[in-house]
Amino acid sequence: MIQRRQFASLLLAAPFATAGCSRAATTQSNPGQSDFSYLPGIAVREPLIAPQGRRIKVAFAINPGVQVIDLAGPWEVFQDTYLPPDAAEPAFELFTVSEAVQPFRGSGGLMIAPDFSTADAPQPDVIVVPHFDRPRPGTHETSDIHRWIKQAHAHAALTMSVCTGAFQLAKTGLLDGVPMTTNQRAYDNFAKSFPAADLRRGPRFVEAGRIATAGGLSAGIDLAIRVVSRYFGDPVAQETANIMEYVGTGWRPASLAS
Repeated sequence: MIQRRQFASLLLAAPFATAGCSRAATTQSNPGQSDFSYLPGIAVREPLIAPQGRRIKVAFAINPGVQVIDLAGPWEVFQDTYLPPDAAEPAFELFTVSEAVQPFRGSGGLMIAPDFSTADAPQPDVIVVPHFDRPRPGTHETSDIHRWIKQAHAHAALTMSVCTGAFQLAKTGLLDGVPMTTNQRAYDNFAKSFPAADLRRGPRFVEAGRIATAGGLSAGIDLAIRVVSRYFGDPVAQETANIMEYVGTGWRPASLAS
């Protein structure tokens, strides 16, 4: 078992100072800026079509050092969404996928046991890529989790990253030439590491075809609610937010991309 001090040492050895999207994790593009506020999300007009006769399968691609809010925020959104019109059945089926099914620690030392390995995971409809530490996000090192994401994306309706999970998604090549975003404190690091991606600085989230990316931390909640809206419409998305007692409105884009 990794003890708290050992876990902190592993995080400090990462290309960011600490795990995931925390304040020390990323490099602020404007060091003197303290009042940063994300712009409205960049959205597409195309809805997502729910499969008939079953729940929408959502896979969370995780590895050691996964940022807890990147995982738990969207997870809570999807678990609190119920199928219209009677709102009696859960709309989504959720599971985690990692390179092995052995438990590991996420940010803050939270112990997590993945549901599936990359060798036996079912095909999802939606893939969520949060921040994780292994392989190190600031490098171009890849592993089985990246290969699984790319293969599963080929048959998925949507792949979305949360915060600096964009670094791991970028390693698959799926962000090359694609409008996207990440944590605002990681803009400069991301631009240097993955110049082929079309980084948009400022939006709370960016949708581009079958790819969607969220800004930092809680922006993943907004993007997940936006995914609910694309499947079932704004009233269901708002009801999900109400169930969560979530008062944020960042999931509502000011305008839709043409």
